[in-house]
Amino acid sequence: MALAEEQPEKHCWVCFATERDDHGEEWVSPCRCKGCTKWIHQSCLQRWLDEKQKGNSGGAVSCPQCGTEYHIVFPKMGPLVYFLQQVDKALSRASPFAAVGVVVGTVYWSAVTYGAVTVMQVVGHKKGLFVMERADPLFLLMGLPTIPVVLVLGKMIRWEDYIVRLWQRFSYKRSLQPGTHRYLPRVPGDGAAGDHISVSRTLCGALIFPSIANLVGRLLFQRVPSNLQRTILGGIAFVLIKGVLKVYFKQQQYVMQANRHILNYPERNGDGQIDVGENDTEDSGNE
Repeated sequence: MALAEEQPEKHCWVCFATERDDHGEEWVSPCRCKGCTKWIHQSCLQRWLDEKQKGNSGGAVSCPQCGTEYHIVFPKMGPLVYFLQQVDKALSRASPFAAVGVVVGTVYWSAVTYGAVTVMQVVGHKKGLFVMERADPLFLLMGLPTIPVVLVLGKMIRWEDYIVRLWQRFSYKRSLQPGTHRYLPRVPGDGAAGDHISVSRTLCGALIFPSIANLVGRLLFQRVPSNLQRTILGGIAFVLIKGVLKVYFKQQQYVMQANRHILNYPERNGDGQIDVGENDTEDSGNE
């Protein structure tokens, strides 16, 4: 009669203990692994699952070696516990959509409020309230939020840059001699910072524009009786003044870029003195 093959000693691949070390521990083989990674303590596997699931007891966990998904069985629960578990799952799934709805609603009503304040600021407080009280509520709910959107879109139209480019091409080509070519530098941007700075500047500039237009209209067009006309004229004057200053500033930046010059790197000897380059030596010899 053939002798039965001896079973290899069990080793836990988490705590590295053997059968001889822990006689009372429960062992489990949860995956297709063979050899030293086949067996693991039930308690060690429970701790390892807790670390992997990170509080999500329903999450699937697989063996890190063979990729087999562990078959986890839970004890039966009462109807109340089952109901509460389903409610918790439903709330977890619905919470992202609810958060998006809250954010969208907050932005929408903020846009409505901003549009109403802008109307009262442009046409006058009493007249603005009178117009909005007489208007259709649906029209107000649809029209007022478009005011900040239109302001932001209008702010994104950078007409000054087109004028600067046309001016630079025309003036720069006239300054070059026939048959010569020179690198045309890029038009300087609105700042040396990143895109998030440009977005914040565009948003803030667009939202504050009605207040600036109203202020400029009161300062420059005091004789105009209508508050709406003063605001419109103030906005046009502000855009033109700002545009002229911006075009001049960018043109001067462009001139600085076009006339920049990169110097040769001065070589230094061991004594810290600047060595004269070969070209400089030849030039001095020719003189």
